[in-house]
Amino acid sequence: MLRFLDILLSLFGLIVGFPVFLVLYITGLFDTGSPLFFQERVGRNQKPFTLVKFRTMSKDTASVATHLASSASVTKFGSFLRKTKLDELPQLWNVLKGEMSLVGPRPGLFNQRELVLARQRLDVFIVRPGITGLSQVNNIDMSTPELLAEIDAQMIQNMSILNYFRYIFLTITGKGSGDAINKGGKSEV
Repeated sequence: MLRFLDILLSLFGLIVGFPVFLVLYITGLFDTGSPLFFQERVGRNQKPFTLVKFRTMSKDTASVATHLASSASVTKFGSFLRKTKLDELPQLWNVLKGEMSLVGPRPGLFNQRELVLARQRLDVFIVRPGITGLSQVNNIDMSTPELLAEIDAQMIQNMSILNYFRYIFLTITGKGSGDAINKGGKSEV
């Protein structure tokens, strides 16, 4: 049932949101010259997939978890995209393709070993990663991998259609702030 909802809602979002996508894409061309960002992430059953987002950081930013990236890398337009969560819209394509769900654990990077191991231990990889979920609406990000994996496992155990729509509603209405950015100005890699 949830996969059916994912297909229906992502297709609806892609069709209805097309004018917004177009405006954001064109604005992104002027901002960074490369409005879309592609990155390999850990998917269901730990299979790799290519996540797509609107680019919020300069093109030369290291491919690290957001909390390790420098805040100086975020462009002004990118800051707007992050605050409004519009940078996540292209992931509707990942949802439609079956690589992601609208609701699930945020997909991490393969080099986030602590998070990968914690999620393995708690069987978090049995579900598709998601655009939003319990951790996201409660401001729990990848900077606390053990806590994130525990909350992800809790969300999976308590997933229902009601919670599915609840997390989507809370995200759309602005609950949660997304992954923290390193405020120190330098990347920690």
